[in-house]
Amino acid sequence: MINTLISIILIMAAAPLIEGIIKTAKARFQNRRGPSVLQPYYDLAKFFGKDSVVSPTVSWVFRLAPYVYFATVFAATGVVATGGEVSQFADMLILIYLLGLGRFFLALASLDAGSAFGGMGGSREMFLAVLVEPALLLALISVAFTANTTALGGMAGAAGGLPFSLPYILAAIAFFIVLIAETGRIPVDNPDTHLELTMIHEGMILEYSGRSLGLIHWASMAKQTVMLMLFVAFFVPWDLPGLSQAGLGGIWFVIKVMLAAGLLALVETSTNKMRIFKLPGLLAVSCLLSLLALVAQ
Repeated sequence: MINTLISIILIMAAAPLIEGIIKTAKARFQNRRGPSVLQPYYDLAKFFGKDSVVSPTVSWVFRLAPYVYFATVFAATGVVATGGEVSQFADMLILIYLLGLGRFFLALASLDAGSAFGGMGGSREMFLAVLVEPALLLALISVAFTANTTALGGMAGAAGGLPFSLPYILAAIAFFIVLIAETGRIPVDNPDTHLELTMIHEGMILEYSGRSLGLIHWASMAKQTVMLMLFVAFFVPWDLPGLSQAGLGGIWFVIKVMLAAGLLALVETSTNKMRIFKLPGLLAVSCLLSLLALVAQ
């Protein structure tokens, strides 16, 4: 229990650093200096140092949503991480339910605020959720089918013994597409813009400020870190010779997560934001790849 709590705290504390690595890597790929890797920590400190401004017309849903969203991501972090490794007792369906619950409350709060931009962002988020959740489920099933279990720990353990084959590659690409969609990165969404024609996640949280906005941003960073951890655990399970025996397996896992974050930044830099009506085709590709991986096994 104590190890689980320590792992959750470490992941939540490292989540802004992973976001900073992505931002810095994007800037380097674009020949820009970019912000410091510690900039997300400064932003969170700024948000938590300010009071929240709330419209008098909103209900308890708007006030409660940031805490529910943060709590669901916190619980999802506990589902994924136990003692620095993927949990042996957590089920993938619990993870999907937790992520869906947080998304639902945040979309509900965007409608409660009565803002046109918030309602547009919430409707777009639910449109994507209908597509993302089946794609995420199929991507995880493609791993669970080989492991003969839906426990995340068993799936990660079985991934380490899988050969580098065509089904393995197809499942990895399918999950990476879901990773991009679930974390709101380009080409699905642009986390660095507030343009009303393109924003999805940012549109839902335009009415938030201060501590509530800080909680939402922190939870989004932690969710991104959790998805990167799952990608590394399932599809990049290889260890360097001698690291595990030397007790450095955890450090190597962290390095792989950082490299996956750099890959995410590279993909985001080399692609353009897609129109929302083209996103079903992208997520359909993820579903198709997962089904092909299942058939080819």
